Amino acid sequence: MNMSASHVLFRVAIASALAVMASACRKGEVDAYGNFEAEEVVVSAETAGQLVQFRVEEGVKLPAGAVVGTIDTAQLALQRRELLARRDAGRSRTTEVRQQVKVLESQQSVSRREYERTQRLFEQQAATAQQLDRAERDYRTLNEQIEATRAAAGTTRGDVASIDAQVAIIEDRLRRTQIANPMEGTVLTKYAERGELLQVGQPLYKIASLDTLTLRAFVSGAQLAAVRLGASVLVRIDGGSTEDKDSMRELPGRVSWVSAQAEFTPTPIQTREERTEQVYAVKVRVPNPGGVLKVGMPAELVIAR
Repeated sequence: MNMSASHVLFRVAIASALAVMASACRKGEVDAYGNFEAEEVVVSAETAGQLVQFRVEEGVKLPAGAVVGTIDTAQLALQRRELLARRDAGRSRTTEVRQQVKVLESQQSVSRREYERTQRLFEQQAATAQQLDRAERDYRTLNEQIEATRAAAGTTRGDVASIDAQVAIIEDRLRRTQIANPMEGTVLTKYAERGELLQVGQPLYKIASLDTLTLRAFVSGAQLAAVRLGASVLVRIDGGSTEDKDSMRELPGRVSWVSAQAEFTPTPIQTREERTEQVYAVKVRVPNPGGVLKVGMPAELVIAR
């Protein structure tokens, strides 16, 4: 199916859904009023440093995973180079110690045989006690040297492991110097500029997906029974006609959330009489394929009966 045919089918489906919901609603009646909002994400710096590259502009749509900026990596790169040099030296030392252990073990094998031979000769009264003591001392000394060398090897391996951990931390910080866009969406606000010195957690920009917006409205307790999660509703916005200022455009929506707790009518939309009435917040997801909906735009909500 080509793109034009898909577009026609989409428009037909939308028109059908609107016709069904409009027929199910009482003509001209508005159940609630609200404003559109988006799921916004504030992207912040994950490491400190100078912002050397920053390709973000307000109103521009960014794909998920795109690298949009870079924080200076010079100091981290130098630290990594130093740690790698220390790690290489530690590994070389570990290799040398292992070789020393092998040499001492070879000497220990010879010394053990010499000690055992001297013991037999001493039992046969063919060796003196002094010769036996010397052979035993040489054998035990080599044992102690091997144990000490193995301990040194363990310490060296521990040092190398510690440096490996430090290198991993530095490499993780280096990865965080690349600012990756977390989601596909449109940049709403830009907080930083190239060349600024950043701190960890400093906001860089705000992004939101505008393909589907959320209408947040408030319904009364009497209307609550007609509101169901997943239910289709009708959303009306200004038609934008210069000739007919009262014209309205109708869009399909779906209830995605209903508050479990009542609250007083929010101050920005209440009248003096309404301040004593409790209402329930609802959220309606409304597709925005043409980009006609904007964050903060007012709208009317009609609930199907």
